[in-house]
Amino acid sequence: MSDANPLLNQLHDTRRNFLALVQEIRPELHRYCARMTGSIADGEDVVQDTLARAYYELSALKEVPALRGWLFRIAHNRALDFLRRYDRRMSEPLDILEQREDEQTPAPDQALIRDQAIHTAIARFLELVSTQRSCVILKDVLGHSLEDITQILNLSVPAVKAALHRGRTRLLALSAETTPAPPRQPSPVVARYVELFNARDWDAVRAMLADEVRLDVVSVSRRQGRERVEVYFSNYAKLTDVRFARAWLDGREVVAAFRSVSATHPEYFIAVEVSSKGDSIASIRDYFHVPYIMQEADMEIAA
Repeated sequence: MSDANPLLNQLHDTRRNFLALVQEIRPELHRYCARMTGSIADGEDVVQDTLARAYYELSALKEVPALRGWLFRIAHNRALDFLRRYDRRMSEPLDILEQREDEQTPAPDQALIRDQAIHTAIARFLELVSTQRSCVILKDVLGHSLEDITQILNLSVPAVKAALHRGRTRLLALSAETTPAPPRQPSPVVARYVELFNARDWDAVRAMLADEVRLDVVSVSRRQGRERVEVYFSNYAKLTDVRFARAWLDGREVVAAFRSVSATHPEYFIAVEVSSKGDSIASIRDYFHVPYIMQEADMEIAA
């Protein structure tokens, strides 16, 4: 047992070094994955999956690869795996895409294309075929070169150009459409959780937890069970200026977190899942340690 702590310390140090290595790329990975999945939160799930996969694969490599392209290749594959798990299949095979003309109509102005892609709602990207979606995000949102995209997606330059053209055309058409907002069903449990948190009534907050409540402090730790999760609120008790508010993100009710009483914009959010009985908190996902997740979050604070 005497060697356990040094070994764990070495593993922790290795993980910290890896996360430091990829720190600057993570926001770009999230911008890509959020648009691929159509969700800010799901996009971060894919980023976490990507980093776990990369950390595992890196140990088997003889030298560090070109990091950005390598991570985007992994992220692309993990995003497709995520979509397949939810039966969102690619509707157009790549070999058909290869045979099409890359320019059938004049392309829109490049500046307009980029502006449109950046400001289009993240969920709308799901309405593009997966290959078109990938190409538009990589080129027009993240600014990758055609050569970079061919390597990430394992496509030829003509195939990338064809996907870009068709994806851009579709995205412009979608921007002209209006989609009615889905009906919202605010949860009284979430409202009560926010109210008790802001009142700093920690005993009452803890009483709302289900016995097998799950906690995921994203990128840091996971816990399960009320006794193991309760310390989470002890940590928040030390942050006296943090306040919560109910909010809507990607059509889902979440908890917006403000780092000070005077703050006008949330710095991160917490996804709270209510139990099937509707009387307790079943899970908490706290994005405190990944503030980049808010860079493009179209969040609406509830009245």
